[in-house]
Amino acid sequence: MPKLPGINHLQAIRALEKCGFKIIRQGKHVILSDGTRTVVVPRNNPINAFTMGYIVKEAGMTVEQFRLLL
Repeated sequence: MPKLPGINHLQAIRALEKCGFKIIRQGKHVILSDGTRTVVVPRNNPINAFTMGYIVKEAGMTVEQFRLLL
């Protein structure tokens, strides 16, 4: 699995919104849902590559699909 470099949390949220996710709640973490899946994005800048990989996996995408949305 190719690694994702450190990504700003705002870029990650925008990419997930392009994929159909909507923001449910915000705090120290931003919680997004598409109706069936729920994804939690921390407000760290940059988001660790391993954490970002897990978020992409939980969203049901591959790293390549996510990179196209950035």
